[in-house]
Order: sequence, then structure tokens, then C-alpha cells
Amino acid sequence: MKFFFFLCFLVPLTGFSQSEKNHNPVPTKSQLAWHQMEFYLFAHFGPNTFTDKEWGEGTEPEDIFNPTHLDCRQWCRVAKAAGAKGIIVTAKHHDGFCLWPSKYSTHTVRESKWKNGKGDVLKELSQACKEYGLKFGVYISPWDRNHPKYGTPAYNEVFIKMMKEIFTRYGPIWELWWDGANGEGPNGKKQVYDWDRFKRTIKAISPNTVIFSDVGPHIRWVGNENGIAGETNWNLLDTTGFTPGAGAPPADTLNRGNVNGKNWIPAECDVSIRPGWFYHKEEDEKVKTPEQLFQLWLRSVGRGANLLLNVPPDRRGRINEKDSAALLGFKNLRDANFKDNFSLTAKKEFHYDGIIYKQNEFADGNPKTFQNPLDYSRADFWIKFDPVKRINCIVLKEVIDKGQQVKQATLYLLKGADAVKEIPLTTIGHKRIITFPAEDISAIRFVIKDAKGTAMISEIETYLVNENLIEK
Repeated sequence: MKFFFFLCFLVPLTGFSQSEKNHNPVPTKSQLAWHQMEFYLFAHFGPNTFTDKEWGEGTEPEDIFNPTHLDCRQWCRVAKAAGAKGIIVTAKHHDGFCLWPSKYSTHTVRESKWKNGKGDVLKELSQACKEYGLKFGVYISPWDRNHPKYGTPAYNEVFIKMMKEIFTRYGPIWELWWDGANGEGPNGKKQVYDWDRFKRTIKAISPNTVIFSDVGPHIRWVGNENGIAGETNWNLLDTTGFTPGAGAPPADTLNRGNVNGKNWIPAECDVSIRPGWFYHKEEDEKVKTPEQLFQLWLRSVGRGANLLLNVPPDRRGRINEKDSAALLGFKNLRDANFKDNFSLTAKKEFHYDGIIYKQNEFADGNPKTFQNPLDYSRADFWIKFDPVKRINCIVLKEVIDKGQQVKQATLYLLKGADAVKEIPLTTIGHKRIITFPAEDISAIRFVIKDAKGTAMISEIETYLVNENLIEK
């Protein structure tokens, strides 16, 4: 009987009742792929780059946009070297200026003197992303402070045509970013956005694109622009009655998600490498350091979210040297500090009902293998070191294909028979990074205290990272 049960809890993706399926939303294939991205760049670029504004008025002359040495391949080289998996560009910010020659606006690169009106930033960046194996994403603000139809029902059709234009010319588009800002247009009126129609349009023309807004439908805002997710972070959200922008859920709800939310809408942490979102020369000495970026990594990716780091191109149309140096330093810190996973060479044990199984699926370096005890209350995960190891960082990974399960858990750090430290935690999700002052330990015991269903633990990794980098 015990042998039969042992086989059962090693069978992948089993053990879910219909009730659990109904009350535990699961990610789509596109969302699962999005979770794997973890880190990518934002590129705020447009007239504001040349006016030193953050929000343009929409009245700026088109000729103000004139990058002297635009090089989207350089953007991609820097992104690739930094370990970023894609780039999302501000195709149209609130000022209404289009970085592509749109047929539906007269406020575009076509009307500028850049390349004698023959330039097309989206074309160059989409091609460069393909060349460097990066995903290409587009931010397009529905607010338009320039377009004469903004503030009338006709503008929703204009916005839809612009999106269709982008998808047909520059696709595939991996992520579409909708800003919920809604201010006055040139006629002094605000727009009533037809969000349902916008969503239906993209679903019809590009069903694999993930859409970001305050309330998804696929990715949600994390509730702040500091790049920090909640220590409790559910990939679930209730959206009934809410809309992007002013009609969004409270910031703390966006930060933490809803434990019993009806929709799989994980959090994305957007933050800028500089104080502002667009390039300003006076901020060249205020670029976040590699150490600060590492801290953001711990508080975003390390809490089950994705990190969208804004790196604004300068007036040349290149990523500035200050930013690229910080990005490469950040990559070096990640590589150096997560190089040696002590769990791989440690002794692994899975305890169930007092029986010890020599299983290593939860710490074998392969995220596709996992341990899934059908009754978490009867199971312990052990990693044992001989001799003792000095550790200050543990990384937990939960298989989320069938939903996010773990609600509460505890990590016990032991030296011999004595508990050195007890670390309670809540959610895990795609990845959870826990840091603490370094301890010499002989074993780690991981216990799930509460879960929504059958939790599947794919990795328990252990590291000694630079003490100056960990969260204090």
C-alpha cells in the first residue's frame, strides 16, 4: 500500500479534484512563458527625451524628435549582455507622438526631420530584437494629448487602428502595455476608453500576446513604481467592477493579489534605473548602482513577480554608458552570487509519515522535476550538509502549471539537532528568494503549513551571497 502511494505522489500534475480546479485558476501557456522571462527592459523614448519633460503636452513640434545616432541594435546588445529577455518600447506616450509613421496621426516620426521623415523606431527595434533573440513589446498609451479626435467616441476606433497597425507591421508582439492614464486632450475633454473592445481586438489579431494593465487581463501592475512586490504575492486577482487607471483596485491589493482571486493575473514590477522615466542628462550621476539593482531583483523576481527595468535611451538614440555599466555590473552580481548552489551536492531526503525517501526531485537543478506530496501536513523536505555550510540565501520554486498552492510554510535552519533559525513565509509562486544573516548549518528542513491544494516543489536552492547585498 505504501509503495502504491509512493508512486502516486511522484506522478506529475496529478491529485487535483474538480473542486480544486474550479477554485484555483491556472496560467495560460503564454503566461507560463511570461513567468520564465523574469527580467526585461523598458525603453521610454520620444519627444520628452529632447524636452526634459516626463509628460509631454502634445504640442511639441515634431522636429524636436531628432536622435543623432539611433542604434536599436546597441539597445539589444546591452539588454542581451545584461541578461534581459526582451524590450518594451513606448511607441506612443501621453503626448501622442508615434515612434512609427502611423496613418492615423499627423504627430509622428514621419513629420519630424529625423531621417528626413523616413525613420521608423518600431521597425528598427523589432528587427534588432529578432536579430538578438529578444522578445519585442510595445507600450501604447490610450491617452493622447495631441489627437483631435481624443475625447470623442471616434477616438476609440483610432486607437484600435493604431494597435492593429503596430501588430501587422512589427509583430509578433510579446507583451502589450496599456497605461491607464486618462487626462484631457486638445479639446479639453477626457476619453471614455472602450477597454472591452480593446481586449477583444488584440485577442482576435494576436491571441498569444500578454496584455498588461492595472487589471490585466494577463499581467497586472504591482501597485507602485518602486519595483517591489509584496512579500505575500498571489498570482491571482479579482477584477469585477475594476478598470485600468482611476478605477483600479487599491495599491495594496495589486501588490499582494487576492488569495482566492478568480483570474490568473501575476504582478509585473516596473521601475526606472534613473529617477525619471525619460532620459535627462542631469540624472547621469543618479543611475542606480548594480547593488541597488540586485536589491530590486530580490524584491521583485525574488517575490514571484517579473522585473521590468526602464533604461531610457539618450538624445543620441543610444543607451547611455552610465546605464549600460550599471546593467553589466548587475548581471555580474547575479552570476557571481547564484553560481554555487550547495543543494546540488548535498544529501536530499523526502520524509512522509515518518518514512524517509531518498528523493532529489526538489533539489536537482531541473525545474521540470518536482516533489508533490498529496498531503503536505505529513511531509518534510530535507537538505543535509556534511560538513556544515555557511548559508544566507535560500531560493524556493513552485511548479505553477496547475495553480499557485502554498499559503504558509516554514524553513528551519539546523546545526546538529538544534534549530539555529526559523523562517516563516507565505507565498512562493514561480520563485521565492529568502535572505538572512549568514549561518553555519548542517541541515535545512522545509515544511508546508498551509496550501490550497497539492503543492509541487521543484527546487530548494542554497547559496552564500555577498553579505552587503542581502536585505537588511
